[in-house]
Amino acid sequence: MPRAFVIVLDSLGVGALPDAEAFGDVGAHTLDHIAGHMHEQAGGWKIPNLVELGLGCVPGVEAVERPPADVAHRAAVGRCTERSPGKDTSTGHWELMGCTLDAPFPVYPEGFPAEILDPFLERTGLAGVLCNAAASGTEVIERLGQEHIETGKPIVYTSADSVFQVAVHVPTYGLERLYEHCRIARDILDPYGVGRVIARPFIDAEPGGPHRFQRTYDRRDFSMVPPRQTSLDRLVAAGVEVVGVGKIEDIFAGRGVTRSVHTEGNRDGMLHTTAVARELESGLAFVNLVDFDMLFGHRRDVAGYGRALEEFDADFPALEAELRTGDLVILTADHGNDPSHPVGTDHTREYVPVVAWRHGLTGARGVELGTRSSFADIGATVEELFGTTPTEGRSFLSELGE
Repeated sequence: MPRAFVIVLDSLGVGALPDAEAFGDVGAHTLDHIAGHMHEQAGGWKIPNLVELGLGCVPGVEAVERPPADVAHRAAVGRCTERSPGKDTSTGHWELMGCTLDAPFPVYPEGFPAEILDPFLERTGLAGVLCNAAASGTEVIERLGQEHIETGKPIVYTSADSVFQVAVHVPTYGLERLYEHCRIARDILDPYGVGRVIARPFIDAEPGGPHRFQRTYDRRDFSMVPPRQTSLDRLVAAGVEVVGVGKIEDIFAGRGVTRSVHTEGNRDGMLHTTAVARELESGLAFVNLVDFDMLFGHRRDVAGYGRALEEFDADFPALEAELRTGDLVILTADHGNDPSHPVGTDHTREYVPVVAWRHGLTGARGVELGTRSSFADIGATVEELFGTTPTEGRSFLSELGE
């Protein structure tokens, strides 16, 4: 009765890829720069469980504590190279599950042209939109939120990723209306190959705080359908239960997921993952912990990111207590988002970590997986566990013990 848990620490990159210059990301290293800040400016950093597993032994990681010299790290460790030409959520997750892209998604740094916006306005009946430019999500709702409420025009914006984002004030616009308008945008954007339409609901912030508005966890992603079969598709076709925790179902456009669990942040995500581990007889739990990216990476909050990793470390033993002998566990990421990076507030082109083991077995202890040639090695490893045949990637399951 095999079980696997793949947990994506969203945006926890471990060093700039060789082609980072083409993306404006030379020198990026999400994990090391967080660790350095926490040790030097935040009064220390405590992630004992991740240290024991061997996070500090991942190739290219220098600022994270390692186990004592006479103690082998508990998990097999390595890093994966992104082959797809991008650094966004869909690109990273799809490649993790064996669907590497040959060409990047289109981006619209100058805003969306009339050939996209005109049919959007016609089909939604809207009088217009606000912004229509690349923008920071938290900044744009502060700047345009009141005008949006007064005019009824949604805030439409993009970023360095291939995203059409629609931000609205839920009490005046309506959450279901926002979702319906995003579905319309998804239909319009399919022929253009835009990666995601993202619903960005917000509400009034608490009085007396620094901000007028705050975003909610009712965000939804309306993704392109992956262009080819993924590892998830093959698992489901073979009768394997695939539980998506967090925004996994959205990222894969509902494909290759038998059950989806909505979450409201990292800690809630870990509570739900622990609950899945308690009752899942056999299958894959594929988990996205979005706060690392959404709340801290994009907002360039180095200390907040560091504290979120401490929270994850503290929450992890509850999950481990529900694991069964032989369970496969892989901690990884989908891209980088170095909160100390001086250029913009976007993702960074980085390697992602691999920290993997079979619970209750000792075969992974001290194993070095090295630098892998593709994120797809993650999906290939999961597929080998369940007996399906991957089309991409090279499994490392045999290096974790039997």
